[in-house]
Amino acid sequence: MSTVDGTRNKATAAGAVVVYGATGHTGRFIVAELRRRGIATVVSGRSAAQLEALAADGGADVLVRPATVDDPASLDRALAGAAAVINAAGPFAVTGGPVVEAALRAGIPYVDVAAEIEANAAMFADHAVAAGKAEVPVVPAMAFYGGLGDLLVSAAMGERTAADEVHVAYGLSSWQPTAGTREAGAVSHERRAGRRVRFTDGALQYHDDEPAEQEWLFPEPLGRRKVIAEFTMADVVTVPSHVAVPEVRTYMAVEAARDLAGADTPAPEAVDDLGRSDQTFVVDVLVRAGGAERRATARGRDIYAVTAPLAVEAVERILSGRTRTTGVASAAAMFDAPDFLRALAPYLSVELAH
Repeated sequence: MSTVDGTRNKATAAGAVVVYGATGHTGRFIVAELRRRGIATVVSGRSAAQLEALAADGGADVLVRPATVDDPASLDRALAGAAAVINAAGPFAVTGGPVVEAALRAGIPYVDVAAEIEANAAMFADHAVAAGKAEVPVVPAMAFYGGLGDLLVSAAMGERTAADEVHVAYGLSSWQPTAGTREAGAVSHERRAGRRVRFTDGALQYHDDEPAEQEWLFPEPLGRRKVIAEFTMADVVTVPSHVAVPEVRTYMAVEAARDLAGADTPAPEAVDDLGRSDQTFVVDVLVRAGGAERRATARGRDIYAVTAPLAVEAVERILSGRTRTTGVASAAAMFDAPDFLRALAPYLSVELAH
């Protein structure tokens, strides 16, 4: 039985994790992952009716707390008494600031799954002082884009804290973007005035260069594939936040980039009992440092579905004290990267080649 806070009290927020944006595509995966791990859950977002329907589908007591980002009091009510919040509601340029500010008012950890470069950069720039002063963990981009690549980079580097170059190549079999992905992309495009972005010479730089194709040699069975060079993702924010590196470049398989660009590309379609699509991926990381090359590779299925264990594992580790710092920090700055990746074994296959 689901419960709207303030009526029946079979569900309680004590020790619960709030999922803001719970009815979205990724939000539903996160709620399901919390339930699988037996973690008390509060579902939140704009629509009480959709939240009630989601909670009822789970067959377990879940607290429903509607809230909107333009109403700080509603966010405060949503987070009251909770242990942490996961923000899964994009565009994060709109939701990130209000939700993290509510988390800091409540004194609880904040995790989001933002892939928006500008929103992630703003999280570090605008909230680091307040989060550090409050000693509250804040982890942006704890997702397939931004978080996973950051963990792989740190795992590949071992004890090193600096690198000459970092390259992250995404070998997606396809990319069926959700409505939320398209909306977030439109917001980012508008914020950049249509320009593209790269991380070079130690800084984010905006430019008007046309995208170019090149080849990337993925581990087998993918092998040599065409990719869009400088298809820039959130790794250009997360990795340099704690690694001294002048160049971070990310690449996307041509087929997936075309899917994303296509106006008629359908949204993901579930093909198994977990709601995952048939999309598969390989994330291949190459780090060059001191004349040596180190590599880390992750393989899995469905970029949206795999974001759920990344975010939920992060919250579990924060709540159990398995962290390295407080304040705003990327995945690999907050957690022990190799240990974190090992915990994802049911969802990801990870290989390190030093």
